Amino acid sequence: MRHLISITDLTKSEIDELIELGLKIIENPKDYSEVCRGKKLATLFFEPSTRTRLSFEAAMLELGGQVLGFSSADTSSAAKGESVTDTVRTVACYADIIAMRHNKEGAPLAAAMKSTVPIINAGDGGHQHPTQTLTDLITIKREKGYIGDITVGFCGDLQFGRTVHSLIKALLMYSGIKFVLISPNELRVPGYIREALRHHNAEFVEIERLEEVIDELDVLYMTRVQRERFFNEADYVRLKDSYILTLDKLKTAKQELSILHPLPRVNEIAVEVDDDPRACYFKQVLNGKYIRMALIMKLLELV
Repeated sequence: MRHLISITDLTKSEIDELIELGLKIIENPKDYSEVCRGKKLATLFFEPSTRTRLSFEAAMLELGGQVLGFSSADTSSAAKGESVTDTVRTVACYADIIAMRHNKEGAPLAAAMKSTVPIINAGDGGHQHPTQTLTDLITIKREKGYIGDITVGFCGDLQFGRTVHSLIKALLMYSGIKFVLISPNELRVPGYIREALRHHNAEFVEIERLEEVIDELDVLYMTRVQRERFFNEADYVRLKDSYILTLDKLKTAKQELSILHPLPRVNEIAVEVDDDPRACYFKQVLNGKYIRMALIMKLLELV
């Protein structure tokens, strides 16, 4: 039995296999419509979610399986003080696989240590979000035709952005990636991410102005400044509008640029950008369903 807690739980070849399976599902969804018949997925979301939770549920339903779970800790026994591990041991009696989101870093790992069914980390605090990373990677593959030998810009909240941390770790498995880290000084990537970049001898730069590098980028990964990660409201207000992508700022960007965003968006991408052919973030949403279908099949050993 395997769990997915961090993207590094997968090898590069396993990631590539999942992407290829996701692409096959996209091409022939009917071939996979009964794969999970008789199987149940539990979605345990202690923290709010739209895309991740619904894409997991849609993925399982389209595989012919069933779904149970909760979308808020308030509607579970966690509101009565039940521990994460007790919750998971209980739910494992009813389901074959669990997708779990929690506001505390490490909670899915703790759950995996006690669970009798596979656990998928659907986001834990500001730490990891491996299934979003798989979503990002399949999107890059579909848009570029390959992963590697590209310049990827990460812009916004790079300190608390768990999707950023996971995607950087995954891209370090591929060759020829140049990383451009664009953020205010207060929201730079954590030291452990910087050390990982250095350990892999990756080419990276840290700057504060998007306009200085947008013409160099093949992929631009925008993120929101996350209010829920701040302890000080004043700091959030001061930093929340640090980067707003507009059509004017895209004038010098490559026509082949792919703009990604894990969503939800607040105002860091102007709505006017949505109709630009370089905007890929709603494509990401759909890709997320297919890659999660592939992941569920792999962890249930159905492929």
